[in-house]
Amino acid sequence: MNDKKFIVITGPTASGKTHKAAALAAKIDGEIISADSRQLYCGMDIGTGKDLEEYGNVPYHLIDICPAGYKYNLFEYLRDFKVAKQTIDAKNKYAILCGGTGLYVESVLKGLDLPEVPENKPLRESLKDKSLEELTEILKMMKTLHNVTDVDTAKRAIRAIEIQTYYTQHPELEKQLVPHPMENTLVLGVDIDRENRRLKITKRLKERLEHGMVDEIKGLLDSGIPAEDLVYYGLEYKFVTLYLTGELTYQEMFNSLEIAIHQFAKRQMTWFRGMERRGFPIKWYPFDMPDDEFVESVCELL
Repeated sequence: MNDKKFIVITGPTASGKTHKAAALAAKIDGEIISADSRQLYCGMDIGTGKDLEEYGNVPYHLIDICPAGYKYNLFEYLRDFKVAKQTIDAKNKYAILCGGTGLYVESVLKGLDLPEVPENKPLRESLKDKSLEELTEILKMMKTLHNVTDVDTAKRAIRAIEIQTYYTQHPELEKQLVPHPMENTLVLGVDIDRENRRLKITKRLKERLEHGMVDEIKGLLDSGIPAEDLVYYGLEYKFVTLYLTGELTYQEMFNSLEIAIHQFAKRQMTWFRGMERRGFPIKWYPFDMPDDEFVESVCELL
């Protein structure tokens, strides 16, 4: 049995958390499990900032595990996380969860165990002509909306209604839906002030565009992935696709994307602060703390 602490390293986009997680894993013989909802997809590399070279020789999990165009969900993430964690535990190594998808991070820490919800074709058919606003109202009557990811798009909202309907029809699942928070955890955050975050986001966006992000997304479209499926992934994939399909000029794409990433980082911080209020304390470290100092400090807590 692995009695090592389960380590989480999270923070907003552009805070440099992956680099710190890799430095820590290399020092303590750990393996990294990604908590990034878009790095799961093959071929979506520059836009998601996989930066696989940052891992060095550190093994990583839940990156490049499904094809671009697929709609991966929380149920699948929790299922695949469990397998990855068990694999690392069997080697008696440290498992380090690293990523900024707050829903994934918090669901793992809560110990959520979601049942698989099958497709409900008649329900989908009855909802397909409703607007996103109407779907959001239906979902609000069924549950408290803790986050906006369920109602990002009509497709997501319909899926959320489908899941909630299934839970209502199967009250015996309530026991399974009761969280069992993980024990022996250490949750760390990489904090970056607003001004530095803005500078890093803009610099990184320019670099990604220079390094072929538009060509990457054009290649995905040329491979037969529908434009709306790429738009579904948001941020880089949404705005570059809108540029490639002629709906935005290059400058409009850049400006809109820059604003959207800043807003996304702000939402991430709102989520993390909410996590702390919901009983998951996070020990914050400054983004510009040297890796060796960060590693030394964390090792003292293990």
